[in-house]
Amino acid sequence: MAVSQSSVSTWSSKQVSGWLKQEGFGQYVELLCSKHRVDGPSLLTLREADLREPPLSLTVLGDIKRLALALRRLQIQNQKQMEELGIGGDCVCNGAGRRQVDCGVSGKCLLGRLDPELWKTVVSSVYVMLVFGFTSFVMVIVHDRVPDMTIYPPLPDIFLDSVPRIPWAFAMAEACGLILVYIFLLVLLLHKHRSIILRRLCSLIGTVFLLRCVTMFVTSLSVPGQHLQCSSKMYGDTWSKVQRVLAIWSGFGMTLNGVDTCGDYMFSGHTVVLTILNFFITEYTPRSWHLIHTISWVLNLFGIFFILAAHEHYSIDVFIAFYITTRLFLYYHTLANTRAFQHSRRARIWFPMFSFFECNVNGPVHNQYNWPFSGPACMKTLIG
Repeated sequence: MAVSQSSVSTWSSKQVSGWLKQEGFGQYVELLCSKHRVDGPSLLTLREADLREPPLSLTVLGDIKRLALALRRLQIQNQKQMEELGIGGDCVCNGAGRRQVDCGVSGKCLLGRLDPELWKTVVSSVYVMLVFGFTSFVMVIVHDRVPDMTIYPPLPDIFLDSVPRIPWAFAMAEACGLILVYIFLLVLLLHKHRSIILRRLCSLIGTVFLLRCVTMFVTSLSVPGQHLQCSSKMYGDTWSKVQRVLAIWSGFGMTLNGVDTCGDYMFSGHTVVLTILNFFITEYTPRSWHLIHTISWVLNLFGIFFILAAHEHYSIDVFIAFYITTRLFLYYHTLANTRAFQHSRRARIWFPMFSFFECNVNGPVHNQYNWPFSGPACMKTLIG
């Protein structure tokens, strides 16, 4: 009697036994059904690697291949049930080798089907802009509370005490940041998954700067250098403060845009931007692009040196900014590449924003490039 292949997820071991006999694999009934109690749901999860490896350890190559093909046909016929069970397969993508990734029931990897979810990217962009606005407001508040330089001199700092101030160094630090911005924008423009990358950048920068708002508000450090012309209560009325907030916001807090601030020391926002751009450039370009990676790291490290050489921040400001930024970047991407964690209850509770942005990203974002415009044809041919 033929076994119905329509509700495999409800099969018992006895029905699996009938299917094996029907497909011509009766010799494996004892091993699969009696010894290992394979039922319908577990049958849908079987892969060729499971057949080869312990505890099954099948040794006849022809049987392994034929049974793997029969299992694949069964999985394709039961796509809806596999989706309901959340079952993925083991795929080989772009010849990169076999690894456990989240795959469709047809056997095709979902890595090439990453949904850009542009609306989420818009949400993340709005989020980071609101955070920048809030940061500008907090910077005005902390400027009003900056300690009096005549009462609270600069704190002892090994680097600042050992290295004489270089007046043009801070402008060079921002120049390094601008070069990193241009490199990142080029990578973003050509990357196939540009929407996901931009969403991740906005969510990470927004989160780090939100944390920075807290740290610089709760602790007011003394000015790190006598060259800084800082005095409290510069913006007495509300309208003056609003104008100052808008000036900082529109100028992105950069001295190259005529923005000068005091009191926003713990921790360094310039270091955050330099570091996160460096990490995004190196993460979303191929490992073989050694020149780009070297340039990115040199700009990052020299930018940090110039911040300190300008005596615009204490060493601890820069160190904490670098540490927090790199840890959050690594933690975020580790969790994003762990499919099981994305849908866990713990992620939804402790990392709601991460869960919201990453819930539909199926596996790692691979570095694939294309030309986003319709022309010219030579660029589409060159890049893809």
